[in-house]
Amino acid sequence: MIEHALIRLEFVLGTIPSLLSAFEEAEFSAKPVSSQWSKKEIIGHLIDSAANNHQRFVRAQFEHIPTIRYEQNKWNECSFHQEISAEQIIAFWTIYNKQILEIVKRIPEEHLSKEMSDGEKVMTIDDVFIDYVEHMEHHLKQVLDY
Repeated sequence: MIEHALIRLEFVLGTIPSLLSAFEEAEFSAKPVSSQWSKKEIIGHLIDSAANNHQRFVRAQFEHIPTIRYEQNKWNECSFHQEISAEQIIAFWTIYNKQILEIVKRIPEEHLSKEMSDGEKVMTIDDVFIDYVEHMEHHLKQVLDY
């Protein structure tokens, strides 16, 4: 099942960056309402997700059930995505996910069942990666559709 998620992530990285780059900076930064994230902040959220999951994919291979929590609103706020250029946000999202793709491709099969915790539930590397790609696809659809 992880193989399918790897193929989907590879496809996303080959197609989505140019679609995101087509947005004007003003549109990419516009907030539908003040309490919602802009397209830029949604991509920033995906960067934050990548940072947290990067740790999960690596640490779960050698630590016994590491706990890695992620407070998405605080991460987005304190990463200042809204204030950074769209070009940089898109480039960083793209390259970080290319790195994650390469890491996950190389995880030995016997490590895919190793576990980690988000503070609430225990999951395997395999399950977390599949969820990671589905989460990304959900948010990319959100960005491209509104």
